[in-house]
Amino acid sequence: MLFADRLALAVRNTGSITCVGLDPRKAQLPAPLRDSVVNDSAEEWAAAYTQFCTEIIDVVAGKVACVKPQAAFFEQLGPAGMVALGQVIQHAKKADLLVITDGKRNDIGSTATAYADGYLGEASPWGSDSLTVSPYLGEDSLQPFVEMCDKRAAGIFVLVKTSNPGGGLLQDRVTAGKTVYQRVAELVTEFNSSRLGESGYGPVGTVVGATYPEQLAELRQAMPGSWILVPGFGAQGGGAADVLVGLDENGMGAVVNSSRHIIFAHAREEYRQRFGDARWQDAVAEATTEMNAQLSR
Repeated sequence: MLFADRLALAVRNTGSITCVGLDPRKAQLPAPLRDSVVNDSAEEWAAAYTQFCTEIIDVVAGKVACVKPQAAFFEQLGPAGMVALGQVIQHAKKADLLVITDGKRNDIGSTATAYADGYLGEASPWGSDSLTVSPYLGEDSLQPFVEMCDKRAAGIFVLVKTSNPGGGLLQDRVTAGKTVYQRVAELVTEFNSSRLGESGYGPVGTVVGATYPEQLAELRQAMPGSWILVPGFGAQGGGAADVLVGLDENGMGAVVNSSRHIIFAHAREEYRQRFGDARWQDAVAEATTEMNAQLSR
């Protein structure tokens, strides 16, 4: 089954457009996991990250469609961290969760091909379902990723309009009467035009931040065949009203990411007294249920 159709099926089966971001950070881990690190070694932290993320996966499986491990936090730990990333991805797949690896990779020629094969290929040591990709080396740099989508029924999410305040420096720049983000959106639509699945969506998704709801609504119309990954919900300030404009008329076509607001929910004021560090998994479960309810309205 094509990636876009698998994502549509996962959203329908769970009734959720929530994507849980897996961003393990040393200082914010629940106390029991931090205390398990005795010698401050990369291997110990990697084990703590693996336990943290796999327990989150166990909590949210069946409640959300997908998870998004952020490669940077694993890369910080070196080789041990990258082994942990692989373990987390495989655990998520066994739990029937689709995996969006957030690596924002790209390059040109054989290097782009290596990135695509490394994360998405048939013999990939990670075996991710999809990968975030930067478009700013041009169309030819995206082509190897699109070809890998064709070979393995994988997906990619191309950065179009990101949630950070500084993104507009390049993305909003006008050239030939169009902004850069509008031109990237056109390219995404071109890639998907001959690759649409039964869901009406293609394998080339996009990243559009909840912090720019007007542009999110604009891009939903401009990219009718593209799944949109929407970061910026919760801790970054995006609310339900901001993100729901990214959905199509059937309530499909977008998944909304939340990382800190869910995975570190035990530290949020409204959950700290009831759950705290000792019951951090219960806080994750309740925060996930809360987000699902907000988005379903």
